[in-house]
Amino acid sequence: MIKRTSLNLDLELVSEARTVLHTRATTETVHEALREVVRRDRRRRLAARDFSLLTPEVIGELRRPRS
Repeated sequence: MIKRTSLNLDLELVSEARTVLHTRATTETVHEALREVVRRDRRRRLAARDFSLLTPEVIGELRRPRS
């Protein structure tokens, strides 16, 4: 879903983000910045999870084909 809206943007910040993100248009820059925020949060939540019970044996069992 796409929503058309008006934003007050700091154009210097948009320009800097455009350079960092290698984007061309403002909309593309904003979308890529939002995707990056979501990616970082997903990584943070994944890193915070407790994987201590995932032993090599458990992983092997999870990989075993199911019939």
